[in-house]
Amino acid sequence: MTSEDHHQMQTELDMVAARGRTSIDVHRVRDVLHGGKEGWSMHAKLVEVLSRDPVFDKSQRPFMSRTDRLKRALRMTTRLYELQDIHSWSESETAQAVTLMDEDMPVHLGYAAFEAVFNAQSGPYLQDRYGSLVTSRGIQGCYLQTELGHGTAVTRLETTATYIPESREFEIHSPTLTSTKWWIGALGKTATHGIVQAKLILPGGQDMGPHMFFVQLRSLKDHTPLPGIMVGDIGPKAMGGYAAVDNGYARFSHVRVPREHMFSGFSQVTDDGKYVKPPHAKIGYGGMLYIRASLVTKGAWVIAKAATVAIRYCTVRRQGDRDADGNEKQVISYPAVHYRLLPILGHAYVFLLLGRDMMERVAAMNARLANGDISLLSEMHIASSAFKILVSTMGVQDVETARRVMGGHGFSAFAGVGRYYADWLPSVTYEGDNYVLDLQVVRAALKAYKSLHSSPRGSLSESAAYLRHLLPEYADARAAETNWRDYKSLVILLERRAAVMMRNRADNEGDTDLSMDHRVSMAAAEACLGAWIGKRISNLSAALSEPEVAIVATLLRLSGLADVLSFGLLPYPAPNRDAARGLRAEIKYTCSELLPEAIGLSDAFGFTDWELDSALGVHDGNVYGQLWARVQKEPLNATDVVEGYAEYIKPLLERGQRIVASQGAKL
Repeated sequence: MTSEDHHQMQTELDMVAARGRTSIDVHRVRDVLHGGKEGWSMHAKLVEVLSRDPVFDKSQRPFMSRTDRLKRALRMTTRLYELQDIHSWSESETAQAVTLMDEDMPVHLGYAAFEAVFNAQSGPYLQDRYGSLVTSRGIQGCYLQTELGHGTAVTRLETTATYIPESREFEIHSPTLTSTKWWIGALGKTATHGIVQAKLILPGGQDMGPHMFFVQLRSLKDHTPLPGIMVGDIGPKAMGGYAAVDNGYARFSHVRVPREHMFSGFSQVTDDGKYVKPPHAKIGYGGMLYIRASLVTKGAWVIAKAATVAIRYCTVRRQGDRDADGNEKQVISYPAVHYRLLPILGHAYVFLLLGRDMMERVAAMNARLANGDISLLSEMHIASSAFKILVSTMGVQDVETARRVMGGHGFSAFAGVGRYYADWLPSVTYEGDNYVLDLQVVRAALKAYKSLHSSPRGSLSESAAYLRHLLPEYADARAAETNWRDYKSLVILLERRAAVMMRNRADNEGDTDLSMDHRVSMAAAEACLGAWIGKRISNLSAALSEPEVAIVATLLRLSGLADVLSFGLLPYPAPNRDAARGLRAEIKYTCSELLPEAIGLSDAFGFTDWELDSALGVHDGNVYGQLWARVQKEPLNATDVVEGYAEYIKPLLERGQRIVASQGAKL
């Protein structure tokens, strides 16, 4: 047996052995993560169809130019809807198939932003005239909000929509360079229509603030921009992220649209220019809240992929000390490795379960909004903001940590994790910059804090429930000893940390330290998440066996073991004793307890090799064979002598040789 064969056999044996140590029923846990057996069956059916279709082949993706990536994305989109017709997929199945495209593409923006906002807020006229075209993809849409000069500050947008009573039209105009719509996904080369956020200007010049307008951007005959519209792509993004998305710009020069093209789901302008107010000033935020809430699930799958790849690779990678059999130790056995990886695995589970609940809450909110009931809007705004901050911040950190854990090979494009990172990185700034959303969360918490002692005890909202720990009856709630095995004890500490930090923030309300607001909002989000996990753990027994519930609950608990040292939340230690020693020991013990389950818990995500597209995350563990095979497809390796040798390398070598020869030396 050659050394090459030995290494391949060893990695595959290591993977088999790791799966043998798993005590959970992977299929049962998988069904829970996919929302039940039906959810998994639909997912598996779609993956089977897509992965076998050559249009969705990924082998050449690392070597493609950005232009080729966009063309490939458009080809896949067209093929996807052909498959919908061939297989008679429902709209929900097609939407699921879109999410299986493991890179952001123009079609994703059409689903996540354009279609969601159109359906929620367009109004009867636009629904009747364009609704079926939106659903059937007879038009391609985008959502034009961000501008060159303004992003998160929606109220400061400069694009105007001036109502002209004589013609019953709105005039869409970009008055300045900075009013140019910018970063708009699918606008650059794909979209035919757009939802344009613009300042509504009534007759007499009254500015009513941002409203939405339906605008055709390109001809449906030849795709050329319509008169008065300048549109294009904004160029490549950092680290090659979003390569297949045509993020674009648009400038409008006095473009007229009919009065009926203003989104009238909640507010309207009459024929003579009178404004009809919405029932709530922020009722139009429903579409944005949907997008933020959906990011929880999207981020969860990104984290899950990174965790799966890193755990599989570190399971078969051997390096360093020798084990009892004389082999180098598996990398995952080192505490410095699994101490970093297992919490990432826990985060993926937490956000997958949370994401499903968030989407159910958004659906309930939208159902009420349709009937003019805004009772859930404010709380949903805070929850979606807080969890968007949490999943995007933690996701970026987790994916990069997973890449680093894999060492040098993690930097290879063939590992896949770098691609996950580049595509997820902008989530901390889109749909609301996290530091701006921090202010939203903190502002709401400060309002709740100020009314804490004057309002009935039960009036605290779910997102501010942790503030109850500041009430007198909770003043002595700190236990003498903390039982880290008791999840309720951990939740109390997370809640008390958030409460004390919020009180400290209120005592220093004039402080402009944004980093403090970020810490406070993260603490508040973690407290809310911790309480939610506690409730979710009790529901797992309906689908899992008692031992499986214990394992998944342990994983969820690990994700909540956080830094709770601030503000004296841990019991005061005796002299010369470390108050955090017990916490660190519990994290170490919990990691050791979960380590044999790591492969099974990551297998439960159900990823195929096609979905992961990672040489280091292959199911059978043959990571070195996969790396070797992919390297052979590198275009640079098509010839032994690289293009440019005669023009550049040869003259450089000859120059050096002449210098040496002139000095009397011999080669």
